[in-house]
Amino acid sequence: MNIEDYRNYCLNKKEVTEHFPFDNDTLVFKVCNKMFALASLKRWENGEAFINLKCDPEYAQELRAKFDSVKPGYHMHKKQWNSVYVLTGELSPKLITDLIDHSYDMVVKGLPKKTQALIK
Repeated sequence: MNIEDYRNYCLNKKEVTEHFPFDNDTLVFKVCNKMFALASLKRWENGEAFINLKCDPEYAQELRAKFDSVKPGYHMHKKQWNSVYVLTGELSPKLITDLIDHSYDMVVKGLPKKTQALIK
């Protein structure tokens, strides 16, 4: 997955917007103003690409135990966020998109019911 594939995949989800709330480097994707994915553009350009994604805490532990390319979220709440390294070749493109979907779904699930109804 390259940066454009990642960006397009995220932006094709319902109610998603992109932002640079922290600096000019960290690209953040939000659903209804709540973060579900973020990545450093500089790290991507340097071949150290990872995406921070929200994750169910138990599933996060399973992923970290199974894959070296999944680590506790860099600069994030370590229990609920993973850093998913996408250029190592260890993770399939399908797994990466599944993890993006999972993050998106976790955030949507935490939104008020009225907001959730607008997304579906």
